[in-house]
Amino acid sequence: MRSKIVTADEAIALIRDGDTLASTGFVQTGFAEALLSALERRFLTTGRPRNLALFAAAGQGDGKTLGLNHLGHEGLLRRVVAGHWGRMPTVAKLALDNRIQAYNLPQGIICQLFRDLASGKPGSFSKVGLHTFVDPRYGGGRVNAATTKDIVSLVEVEGEEWLFYKVGTVNVAFVRGTTADTFGNITMEREALTLNNLAMAMAAKNSNGIVIAQVERIAERSGLPPRQVKIPGILVDCVVVAEPAQHMQTLATQYNAAYAGEFRVPAASLVSTPLTERKIIARRAAFELPPNGIINLGVGMPEGVAAVANEERISHLLTLTVESGLIGGIPSSGGNFGTGVNMDAVIDENQQFDFYDGGGLDMACLGMAECDAAGNVDVSRFGGRLTGAGGFINISQNARLVVFVGTFTGSGLKVDVDNGKLRILQEGVQKKFVRQVEQITFNGQYAYDRGKPVYYVTERCVFRRVRRGLALIEVAPGIDVGRDILAHMDFEPIIGEYGEMDARIFSANPMGLEAELLNLSLPERVIYDPERNILFLNFEGMHVRGSDDVQAIWDICELRCRAAGQRVGVIINYDRFRINQDMYDAYAEMDRYFLANYFSQITRYATSAFLRAKLGEAFSARSIAPHVFERREEAQAFLAGRSGDYGPQPSSGLP
Repeated sequence: MRSKIVTADEAIALIRDGDTLASTGFVQTGFAEALLSALERRFLTTGRPRNLALFAAAGQGDGKTLGLNHLGHEGLLRRVVAGHWGRMPTVAKLALDNRIQAYNLPQGIICQLFRDLASGKPGSFSKVGLHTFVDPRYGGGRVNAATTKDIVSLVEVEGEEWLFYKVGTVNVAFVRGTTADTFGNITMEREALTLNNLAMAMAAKNSNGIVIAQVERIAERSGLPPRQVKIPGILVDCVVVAEPAQHMQTLATQYNAAYAGEFRVPAASLVSTPLTERKIIARRAAFELPPNGIINLGVGMPEGVAAVANEERISHLLTLTVESGLIGGIPSSGGNFGTGVNMDAVIDENQQFDFYDGGGLDMACLGMAECDAAGNVDVSRFGGRLTGAGGFINISQNARLVVFVGTFTGSGLKVDVDNGKLRILQEGVQKKFVRQVEQITFNGQYAYDRGKPVYYVTERCVFRRVRRGLALIEVAPGIDVGRDILAHMDFEPIIGEYGEMDARIFSANPMGLEAELLNLSLPERVIYDPERNILFLNFEGMHVRGSDDVQAIWDICELRCRAAGQRVGVIINYDRFRINQDMYDAYAEMDRYFLANYFSQITRYATSAFLRAKLGEAFSARSIAPHVFERREEAQAFLAGRSGDYGPQPSSGLP
């Protein structure tokens, strides 16, 4: 048997004109730099191979010359199917100039297509991408006029719309690991991520193609622990040992043992960061964090939410994940994005997207380049730039709650916080809230129709997607709606009663989010006054996220009612109260139970007209009397009129 250990040039010489290449890597981590640079070297020297097709899930490169940027030469590529284009501007320019056929598909779909090809399937059925630019009705993911063939089709299965993504072939797979034995078995003990390496190798092998592996070192045959082998040697044709400079763990780090999970690092000391516009946004987004939830934080501004969680000492209540395959721990940022430390697990990228697509995420916090009146968000193509969707469509479409974050305007924005009030010192020149987004990466109407709560958080205000479009629900203290918000939008949002963003966001002190997340003061919120036979429920600022929250309210109310020994009148303060859309039925069932067994009458109040209308509508739709008043006095008067005069009401400690 010939040796599988060859030079990079010898391996690249096996690639033929017209082959389809699948390349491993995630942003600035785990790509096969030695192989990609050797491919470029051969093309520049010999003019071969020509007209390759490239199949890449995540962006791979430094955004300049490394990674997939080695392939940005006219004639080398004929066709590119990629999840993210922003890290390979040399290739993106070929697409924008109509020099190649180009597609942008969801990153998770491409990951899964590798696996489908390996198992001999014709493609993937998925709802991911419906009503976005990937949907054939909106362009089918085609990037330019030179791209005419449809690779995505709309199909109906048992009355439901699905997208069918056609699988291609893979003739060559570039994979990467740490150690190879002489037979080609590959381990990944020093790699930060496992990515799609195994699925890509299987896809190429089962397409009668070749698999070329880049590694750091060579071991003797049978010298590797079998349970550590991530790519079996039966799948590998060539092994190339890379120089350290071309096999960095990430482009920012040669090697960090913590990224490889060799040990856990001590918790970093808490350092409070300055109150910039980015921190203001991250702080407001952090109010939506679900306790004990599974969360994805996007790259860039969403990363600040993790820093806020650390400052507020609530990181232990959350499980952060990254689409690269990380579960738990502390995700890295910047040049190390995609890696992390103190992880619970690292799984393959395609498996992570299986989990995401099936609804495993409780919350996603993602960036937004531009947003329109329908609540559509564009992050993939704007301002003449081809960035690509990456995993954005998979994540935003399937998370139970989505929070988009971004400054209200871009390019030059300067703000200041003075005495708890936000001041705009200099407005950004780029409007982000536009009449219509250039490309729909997230469809606001589709999300609303599926009952998904969606928030749009900026430094000066918060919007929510409601039935008729984008509604203004919160404004920062010190901000004038006309001058600072409407004057810098290309459309007018729905404006009714809106609240003020929590004052704690604009203070340098910690916000006390642990009590907020866990509703720690719930027993103190439910108070029985035996003299007046009234149960006061102070639900101000409470967020009912899931069935556990409903059950906690149920338990404490039943405890108080049993102690009372008789039916009680009830007054509920719903100021700044929030409830997730899928919890209304469970909450209504609780109301019906207590009216049947313990309550003589329920009356409610909320100072927000928007919240009164929303609660009234929700209660009416579930056949519950929708008595929601504006002021406490009105609620008390109503209860007194129905149940007798209970006399003066307490003024302290009660709603």
